Amino acid sequence: MATGRPVRLVLDASLLLDPSSTREAAAVALRPGVEELLRRLRYSNLSVAICYAEGMPTNESDFLEKVASSHLFGSIVLLAKSGNLSPIELMIEWSRTSFCFYATSRVDKGLISELQNQNWRVLSVANECSIEVPGVLNVQRLQELLLTLATLMKKELCGSSVLVIGYIMKKSREEDFAKRGAFPIYPSKGSLIFVPLSFEIPLSLQLQEVDMVLHKITDEIVKIDPNCSIDFPKGISFSAGMSEIIRFVEEHPDFCIMDPFKNIYPLLDRLQIQKILVRLQELGTEGKPKLRAPYSCKVDSFHNGELDKHLVEANLSFPLIVKPQVACGVADAHNMALVFQIEEFSNLSVPLPAVLQEYVDHGSKIFKFYVIGDKVFYAVRDSMPNARFLKPSSGGEALTFNSLKTLPVATNEQRPQTGAEDGKLLDADLVEEAAKFLKGLLGLTVFGFDVVVQEGTGDHVIVDLNYLPSFKEVPDSEAVPAFWDAVRQAYESTRGNANAQG
Repeated sequence: MATGRPVRLVLDASLLLDPSSTREAAAVALRPGVEELLRRLRYSNLSVAICYAEGMPTNESDFLEKVASSHLFGSIVLLAKSGNLSPIELMIEWSRTSFCFYATSRVDKGLISELQNQNWRVLSVANECSIEVPGVLNVQRLQELLLTLATLMKKELCGSSVLVIGYIMKKSREEDFAKRGAFPIYPSKGSLIFVPLSFEIPLSLQLQEVDMVLHKITDEIVKIDPNCSIDFPKGISFSAGMSEIIRFVEEHPDFCIMDPFKNIYPLLDRLQIQKILVRLQELGTEGKPKLRAPYSCKVDSFHNGELDKHLVEANLSFPLIVKPQVACGVADAHNMALVFQIEEFSNLSVPLPAVLQEYVDHGSKIFKFYVIGDKVFYAVRDSMPNARFLKPSSGGEALTFNSLKTLPVATNEQRPQTGAEDGKLLDADLVEEAAKFLKGLLGLTVFGFDVVVQEGTGDHVIVDLNYLPSFKEVPDSEAVPAFWDAVRQAYESTRGNANAQG
């Protein structure tokens, strides 16, 4: 359960300003790592303030004022004189209604003692302050501050019912989740506290302080050997930090992660994805549209003299989408091509090995499905036009594109003029049944897949699978609570399985 009381964090200016840069007005700057800290605090659901001692040079106080009001960091209170209250009086006032933390890197015995008398928790960062002032908690590095706050909140405010979730993912993905309110440090309604893990400090110490790790392991792939891609995880090189997490999990089999690495590896390989999707035929769809995987085959060379024979055997006809077998984690995993005739393979630059996949005419609409725990959501997005519109623009060559950046989207003139509503094209109940089927096959908590409805036949074709998508098309009011429930369910399921085995 959440604390019910606001949590306030006051950062002393000594913690923020780079002491080597404050001699001249133009040189005032933040310490390394402070900008990242403030960015994360923006979405923390904590009330954050900055305070500074009397007599601070004007250039420094002006700089702090700009930092506090910057749109990059949200609204941060700058503790100057407020009405008739001095900063210390205001801080004492806060302690009557809030649980308060004060983080500093300087020793001010009088201020610290006064705050401690008002039940503030004082944290000293990179300063052995506790030697001079008892009761101060020392934090060695700035990167440890958020994790320390999280563990203190759990211990002193919330108890064991609250889970501390450590997460690791690239900055853009983290920000996308955080700005939607999905990664609060203050306990969520789902009784979860989210804190980033840092590769700059020993991970083994951080992992001992969290209840579970949420990861996007594909963000940490450094290199994949395509010749080993059919035998993941062989041939995959991860960042040093991710490798350390993997080793820790191997050495501590009871440690909770969402989701097991082995369950994600198949989604790194489009050939393995295809094998998973082929199993959709196990679903009974009598009286419903046909639900299937796209027809496809693997090629190791575009110059195979029997390529046309392989296409016939795989029930493939032109046009074809050519995709690298490696599905993610490397720079060229999303470099693709649309091929209209066999001669166009001669100069194709798509990485090998590759998967040749039928191009499904789908009326320029794609349905993005998101499985978040027990919930299934979908959204409609504009997509590529039917093949007849693409061929004239190809100039007799394969049409190349990056599916994350330059995916061709149909114009108004290229979209069908049938007047059919998007929702009437899709049998949502059928695809939700498929989503539950795939969840059982994959053993994943949060994943996404794309569905296109084939013009003419009405076949529902699932053309892609991916782990931990942003689900940004789903309204925050629905996606975020579902995400929190999914995280807790994953934890309870993992702990339950560990206890049963023990």
